[in-house]
This record gives sequence, structure tokens and C-alpha cells, in this order.
Amino acid sequence: MEIRVGRVVVHYVEHGSGRPVLVLHGAGVDHRETEACFEQALDGLAGLRRIYPDLPGMGRTTAPGTLRSADDVLDTLLHFADEVTGGTPYLLAGHSAGAYYAQAMAARGQEQRVAGLALVCPLLPGLRDVPEHRVVAGSGEIGDDAFRSYFVVQTPEMLERYERYVAPAAGLVDQTALERIGERWALTPGRAPAYAGPTAVVAGRLDSTVGYAAAVDLAGHYPHASLAVVDDAGHALPHERPALLRALLADWLERVERVERFT
Repeated sequence: MEIRVGRVVVHYVEHGSGRPVLVLHGAGVDHRETEACFEQALDGLAGLRRIYPDLPGMGRTTAPGTLRSADDVLDTLLHFADEVTGGTPYLLAGHSAGAYYAQAMAARGQEQRVAGLALVCPLLPGLRDVPEHRVVAGSGEIGDDAFRSYFVVQTPEMLERYERYVAPAAGLVDQTALERIGERWALTPGRAPAYAGPTAVVAGRLDSTVGYAAAVDLAGHYPHASLAVVDDAGHALPHERPALLRALLADWLERVERVERFT
């Protein structure tokens, strides 16, 4: 499916019906990674219309020259959310760079539009104490360099997931566009108070891409955040710990429902 948002044609897929939940993927991949992971976590939990866009410059979403910064991408995503949800409140989740944009979208939308926020292995400004990559399962000798540097669980099952849902996106990346946007990757700080809706923050203790220390700080930033730092999981946590992710998201959805029931 496609929607034109200004000069950007946003490609997305969706499943199910009910409350919209918008799920944003990270850098260098496309909707297939979040779709594979979050469908396994969300399918059947509640009446949810799960929406997975390709971010600009990745997958089949265009990135015209007018997109010159992360702020431009954020504006595109906010308008996309308005279009695809019809202006109704929606749930918002993101992995890695997708979580970076999701935070900003929640800050702009506040509780009037974003009913709940889930951040998985979030990319954040001020990363620190990022651990060295360490393999916890497998020989460390299968797959290509990208797989071996991404997954800490390096089993044939994880390699199959990487080759099916992650690697194919590499050939669709508009490197020129990502480099252009990356020169201004820092989002302009907003002045709105911290998002006060139900929030879930999930980080991998062995995440050698963004670490977990900065994610821990979010527990103090968001007044209604649950925080999970998962041992023996890295940046590929949604692949490596699907059952745990499903349980954490189920708790998040229950908190969203509770807030709505008693307010």
C-alpha cells in the first residue's frame, strides 16, 4: 500500500483491524524486520490494526531531495500517521532509529493522539557505556559479517531470520539520501513536557549498537514507563527474545486499556 505525504510516497503494509498501532523500523532495513518481530509479538493480543511503513530512503519509500534532516523525516512521519490513522488515537512503537522518531512523535502528539509508546533498543542522543559485542549462543562462525556483528544469538534459526527479514533490505537503501539526512540527524529538541502515557522501554544488556545505559535514563524521563533490560540479548533483541517481547508488549497494552478505562 502507498500514501503520498507531500513529496514523499510512503510504502507500508498492515494487518488486522481495530486500534491502529504504528511500528517504525531502524536504519538500513525496511518494514520486513519490524513486521516479522512485532507480528509475532502482537498478533492475537488485542484488536489491533498493525501498520508497518518503510521509512524514507529505505524499502520502497522515496526520499526526495527536500528531505534534508531528521526533522524533515519526523514531519513526514507525523503527517503519515495522520493520514493512515484518520486522525484517531494510535499506539506507537519503534526499534532502534524507529524508536528515536517514535519518541519525538509522542512528544509532539502527546496523549491526544498517541495512546501508548513502546521503545525497543532505542537510538538516543548521548549514548554511553556501549558494551563490546559478545556472542552468547552459537559458534560465531556462521553468516556474514553484518549478521555476526548484529546478533549475539548466532544460531541457524537466527541466521534464517536475518537472511529472510534483514539482509534483503540492504539493496533497497538510498545511501545518498541517508547520508544527506544523516548530516542533520539530531532532532530539534521539543519544548513539550515528557510524554505521560503508558510507556515501555526495552533494552538489550549486550546491545553493542546503542547500549542500554541511555535507555535506563528514560525510566526517569517518562512518568509512566516500565523498563526492562534483558540479559543475553543485543540490538537484535526482537528476534532473539520474541516470547519476552510479547509478554512486555502485552503488559504495555494492558496498561493502555487500564488508563482508558479509568479516565
